[in-house]
Amino acid sequence: MIDLVLLRDHPEITVASLKRKDPSFDTDRLLSLDSQVRALRLDVENLRREKNELAGQGQSGVTPELRERSKKVGADIKEKTKKLQELEKDFKDLYLRCPNIINDEVPDGDKDSNVVAKEVGEKPSFSFSVKNHLELGERLGWLDFEAAALSTGTGFAMYRGDAVRLIYSLTMLMLKNNVEHGFEPVLPPYLVNEKSLEVASNFPKFKDQVYEVPEDNLFLTPTAEVNLSNVYRNRILLADQLPIRMTAWTSCFRREAGVYGAHERGLIRIHQFEKVELYTLCEPQYSYDELDRMIACAESILQKLGLHYRVSLLAAQDCSFPSAKTYDIEVWMPGQKAYYEVSSCSNCTDFQARRGSIRYKQRPEDKAKLVHTLNGSSLALPRLIVALMETYQQEDGSIAFPEELKKGACFSLF
Repeated sequence: MIDLVLLRDHPEITVASLKRKDPSFDTDRLLSLDSQVRALRLDVENLRREKNELAGQGQSGVTPELRERSKKVGADIKEKTKKLQELEKDFKDLYLRCPNIINDEVPDGDKDSNVVAKEVGEKPSFSFSVKNHLELGERLGWLDFEAAALSTGTGFAMYRGDAVRLIYSLTMLMLKNNVEHGFEPVLPPYLVNEKSLEVASNFPKFKDQVYEVPEDNLFLTPTAEVNLSNVYRNRILLADQLPIRMTAWTSCFRREAGVYGAHERGLIRIHQFEKVELYTLCEPQYSYDELDRMIACAESILQKLGLHYRVSLLAAQDCSFPSAKTYDIEVWMPGQKAYYEVSSCSNCTDFQARRGSIRYKQRPEDKAKLVHTLNGSSLALPRLIVALMETYQQEDGSIAFPEELKKGACFSLF
């Protein structure tokens, strides 16, 4: 959530920033509801104060006028309290749907205005006709979408044989890499509660994207970011405990509501996928340094694997809902003839911390302040597998994986 004091004291500047992020967001209604709630709350407080004063006056004798006034004040309190509760509910729902304030360095516009910050390596060239990962996977017996559809439904993948070994080997490579960069490994539950999704900024705005287990009031995690953003919920840390850097591997579950193009077949967009996540809590003045560190950590994996990629600074309307500034790492996929995001690294400033009341103090006697939080993929496995298969394919349909991957394999690979 954004800072309401900032919105109240500097409405024009704050609204302008919000409009850069989401032109459709109703900032006028947010300001109006905030003003109405504060005014009505003051009315209710004044009426309760008057009610107490009237009760004190009644100790020396109740007059008809005193009785009538007391009844009128009591009825007003009941009526206005009900209206206040309704207004507070409307305000909270809209407030939770308000995006984060965007960083000044972020360009205006939608995804067409994204800026490529750098490219690493070169697109591979081939002396034969390039196959996509679906063709390669079918030939190798790695991908069984038919069995996945029979057992579960469309939009799910079943990996077999060496593809399974590849997933676990990549996971170990990424976790080892992230630990070397100072991130503590965490293995969280795959189920999360509603408050956790609210803190991570998935609820209420993206509730339609999440799989629910209604009997237990739990949800399948859409990303380990949800789990990690709640590790220190309602906690006050000391500055010397910061930064806290965590990395987690989980399966992620997303309904992916909406229509996507036919080109996003196979492993490009599926409902369940594996991902290694990075998450950092730090003092506000260091958060953009931590963003650079997070990006470098994710990049180093692609460099070890010898994949061609680029890093793009996202334009305001393409940044994620809680983000103030986001960089996407996009890997080249020869069989798709396109770049696809395998990592999105975001500085969420104090947006999630305010939702989760995650604070810190320089000294125990100091006033608590909100931390900044950052998150990034390191990396999303299905798309990374696509890039590896398509980049290292051979003319006979086999895959010649890089030595770095074979070296760190947790199984005897290939």
